[in-house]
Amino acid sequence: MAKTATKPTPARSVLQPAGGERTARKAAQAAFAAQPLPQRLALALDVLRAAGSAHNRAGMARFGIPSERAFGVPMGQIQALAKRLGRDRALAAALWDSGWHEARLLAAYLDDPAALTSAQMDRLAREFDNWALCDTVCSKLFQPSPLAWGKIAQWAPRRDEFVRRAAFALLAAKAVHDQTAGDEAFLHGLALVEAQAGDARNLVKKAVNWALRQTGKRNPRLRDAAIAVATRLAQSADPAPRWIGKDALRELRSEAVARRVAAKG
Repeated sequence: MAKTATKPTPARSVLQPAGGERTARKAAQAAFAAQPLPQRLALALDVLRAAGSAHNRAGMARFGIPSERAFGVPMGQIQALAKRLGRDRALAAALWDSGWHEARLLAAYLDDPAALTSAQMDRLAREFDNWALCDTVCSKLFQPSPLAWGKIAQWAPRRDEFVRRAAFALLAAKAVHDQTAGDEAFLHGLALVEAQAGDARNLVKKAVNWALRQTGKRNPRLRDAAIAVATRLAQSADPAPRWIGKDALRELRSEAVARRVAAKG
C-alpha cells in the first residue's frame, strides 16, 4: 500500500515555499508565531539545514566566508524564508545566538530596525566575522535605524576590522537607500572616508571605496565632493588611499554615472 504524504502542521507549513491562498499563508504564519521560541528556532534551523549543501559551503569558502558554522544556503532562499516568517525579534535574537551563518543572515531580516538599541548594534558589529554578514546586517537591519548615522561616526575610527568595515558599509547603504538624509550628513561621511582611507586591510579598504563611490552617485553636489576627495586620495604616496581614489574616479567620472547623476538634478 502506497504511503500518503504527511500533511505539514500549520506551524511548519509557513516554512514551506510560498503558495496557496493568502489567508492560508497568514494563518500558517500566525500558527508559527504562536509556537514557543525553542520550537520556532528549531523549525527555522531545520529548514536552513535542509536547504544547505556542501557545494554552496565550498563556494562560500572561496569568497572568504567561513564555512565551519554554515549550512551553505543561497541568499535567495534565506530572503524567501524571512518573507514568510515576518518580523520576530525574539526569534531573530535566538537565531543570532545560534552562531550559524545563515541563521544570523536570517536574523537581519526578522529583527526590527526601529527597536534596535545602541548596545545591541555595538554587540552585533563586534561579532561580525565575515564581510557578507557585515554588509547584509548593515544594509537590511542597521540602515533604517534612527541610530545609524551615529554609529557611522562612532565606528569609523575603531580599529576592529569588521567594526570599521561596518561604518563604511552602512554609509554606502545610506547613500543608496536613505532618501530623506541631506547632503551635510554625506559630506561628513566623505570626511570619514578621507580620514580612514589609509587602512590597508582589504575588507576595510573596499568598504571605504564603496562608500565613496555610492556617495558620489547620490546627486551632482555630492558627486563633485566625492570626486574632490577621490582626486586627493589618488595623489597619495600610500598605496591604500591611492587605490581607493583611482578606482572611485574611474566610476565617478564615467559618462554613464555623469548622466545618471545629472538626471537627479
